[in-house]
Amino acid sequence: MATVVELIRYPIKGCAGTPCDRALLTPAGLAHDRAFMVVDADGVFRSQRRDPRLAPIRPEIDAAGERLTLHRPGADPMTIDVDTTGPRRDVRLFDNAFRGIDQGDAAADWLSHALGADSRLVRVPPEHERVTDGAIPGTAGYADSSPLHVLSRTSLALLDARLAERGEAPLPMTRFRPNVVVEGWVEPHTEDRVRRCTVGEAELGYAKLAIRCAVTMVDQETGGKAGPEPLRTFAAYRRAARGGVAFGGKFAVLRPGRLAVGDELVVTEWGPAEL
Repeated sequence: MATVVELIRYPIKGCAGTPCDRALLTPAGLAHDRAFMVVDADGVFRSQRRDPRLAPIRPEIDAAGERLTLHRPGADPMTIDVDTTGPRRDVRLFDNAFRGIDQGDAAADWLSHALGADSRLVRVPPEHERVTDGAIPGTAGYADSSPLHVLSRTSLALLDARLAERGEAPLPMTRFRPNVVVEGWVEPHTEDRVRRCTVGEAELGYAKLAIRCAVTMVDQETGGKAGPEPLRTFAAYRRAARGGVAFGGKFAVLRPGRLAVGDELVVTEWGPAEL
């Protein structure tokens, strides 16, 4: 049996997560998850891969998604009224072209100062339609791929044990930016074998393994690059058959609904691990 012990949404792609006790799971993931994105002057998304100073920026959004407040250490917070009706602009996420609603000069100036580079904040427009890939496709806002990332504490415990063997310090769960953290599985990486499950009112379907990148080497508290771990250790035991290293599972939303910390995650269909 697995139990949800953490729920985290990331209102702005690449910025800090906001823990919550309960949340609405929409077809695109936890409500307001990756609904916003920071872009450069050309509309290309900013990521911790090249802009690690995104990490300590902590966004807060109200339940209705109408007010967004940005916090960062050493700076005054900034609050905006979220614009869902303004002009659309072209934005790019990896090689994909999407549209975004610019959130104004105040947010742009605040973020440009925080990142040391010209930046704009955009929101997913209401008409945003996107199909994500995987064994079971889904939809998402500005997430890299599938709408929901599930990771177990047992998997992190194994990684920390492997790091200890190398004389390295353990890593916090925040380094991996999951949406749903579960506890209770005895075997590490049990999430790799889940094909369908229910949690709270919702049902999830397996999309693919979560392939990890250089973001895992960014200290999420300071925004500093702290590599080479964990990618060096993952390379010794988590190489994926399709390339890269894997840690956690990506899931599509088969049935939206409410879920909460303390809910049981019930697996209704198992499959083989793809690793």
